[in-house]
Amino acid sequence: MIIAKAPLRITLGGGGTDLSSYYAKHGGFWISAAVDKYIYISIHDIFPDQIILKYSELERVKNVDQIKHALLRESLRTMGVRERIEISSFADLPEGTGLGSSGTFSVALLKGLHSYTRRHVTNRELAEEACRLEIEQLKRPVGKQDQYIAAFGGINCFSIAAGTDHVEVVPLRIPQGTLYQLEEDCAFFFTGYSRQASAILAEQDQKARKDDPAMMENLHLVKDIGLRSRDALEQGDLGAFAALLNEQWEAKLARSKSMVNSDIARWFRIARENGAAGGKLIGAGGGGFLMFLADDKARLRIAMAAEGLQEVRMRFAFEGAQTLVA
Repeated sequence: MIIAKAPLRITLGGGGTDLSSYYAKHGGFWISAAVDKYIYISIHDIFPDQIILKYSELERVKNVDQIKHALLRESLRTMGVRERIEISSFADLPEGTGLGSSGTFSVALLKGLHSYTRRHVTNRELAEEACRLEIEQLKRPVGKQDQYIAAFGGINCFSIAAGTDHVEVVPLRIPQGTLYQLEEDCAFFFTGYSRQASAILAEQDQKARKDDPAMMENLHLVKDIGLRSRDALEQGDLGAFAALLNEQWEAKLARSKSMVNSDIARWFRIARENGAAGGKLIGAGGGGFLMFLADDKARLRIAMAAEGLQEVRMRFAFEGAQTLVA
């Protein structure tokens, strides 16, 4: 049996500029951090002449073309795996929570299939293959953030120059003491809402392709916030970074009416009144996790618990996709 895993992620700045509808003309920049929550894929041979797939559903089929799950179907086609295989997926957190689960699933699956077929693959090759799978083959309106951070792990600055498709990966040069303090001060609360990011990103993608003035201005601002976030973190200024989180929040609110509902807006306000120096909604919007940088974490936890929000502890993960058992 082979077990592969890849980490989920949080975005620290610049999220949304990783879609080709924006970066192709203006270049993209974002900061992503892998966290210690994972998607696992197990793969092993079976005796019956069939394909068994276990995820939120169970599929038993005779050939690849009969598979309903698009990512599984196209991944098996790409890797040339046609029969007598069982694949199961497990996750530390549910999908639709803003942590990049679709891209992480693709990376973990491809990592496992490469190990299954005894092929070596680099982190970059793995990320690029996952991007091709989702963006080119399945035509999903998603960016490149999730696949790259799942493959590489760590805390990285990613950039794409206008007119190119090449993703530059540079580790964030954050001082060690600042890194420890950032990890200590971050708090994550599940809103109870889950959503499909592709539906929300489709609106952004369509407006960006039409050069909608408001959308382009917003994404320019988001990229600038990402660059300023990099500078603040590398200079060890968590106060400035907290203020930039709030600026990101305001930019997300302005980008689309579907980004934030009234409950999430209320929880954000309550958090700011109870120990949170800054915060944002992780992911494309609509639900998922609220992330706060807290001056008074104990007070914040009490306030969020009173609202019925569940805290999930997360730490940074510095390893990307891995094969655990082969």
